[in-house]
Amino acid sequence: MSSVGTFSLGGGGMTISVELDDVQSQRLLDLASALKVDAHELARAAVIDLLRPDPDFDQAAQYVLEKNDELYRRLA
Repeated sequence: MSSVGTFSLGGGGMTISVELDDVQSQRLLDLASALKVDAHELARAAVIDLLRPDPDFDQAAQYVLEKNDELYRRLA
């Protein structure tokens, strides 16, 4: 396996080491090159984007939980 290295999430937050196989590593490098950004920064941005709160999802989840609250209590 190739490794694209270690990159930091947040200022002083968590550090994650990501291992990619050769194909994944090359795809990341190619995409980063096409976007003219560092591969580590591209990977970091992808993780941050994945973790970004989605207000629509949160609102839908809250609706479902409230709507099914009685059912959940009965099942417990």
